[in-house]
Amino acid sequence: MQGRRRARASLYERLGEDFFVGLVERFYDGVEGDPVLRPLYPADLTASRRHLALFLVQYFGGPASYNALRGHPRLRMRHFRFGIGPAERDAWLRHMTEAVRSYGREPADEEELLSYFSSTAAMLTSSPTTT
Repeated sequence: MQGRRRARASLYERLGEDFFVGLVERFYDGVEGDPVLRPLYPADLTASRRHLALFLVQYFGGPASYNALRGHPRLRMRHFRFGIGPAERDAWLRHMTEAVRSYGREPADEEELLSYFSSTAAMLTSSPTTT
């Protein structure tokens, strides 16, 4: 089959669903004790954890369970009410970066994840960014 190349597997295919569930758990472990972020979340983080894990699984190539449960992600609309400024953005990104790096995955996989999280955090910031 010369001339045909198999597309690179999605991040979901390479890392698996358990990776994303664990990543979200590690991320929220950091959020729970963060004085900047914790007030933005509900007292019970169960639904927040589930929604983020489902979203990440879907975004990175897994089943569309998030859309089936919650509809289109509409990230800006869902986060607008929180007034995310540079302090919140930086704290969120710090916890997510620590969670990603705690796994010690392939550098290319880490870069793909961190690039997405960095650009998304900047996009969701209500005030001007200085990344």
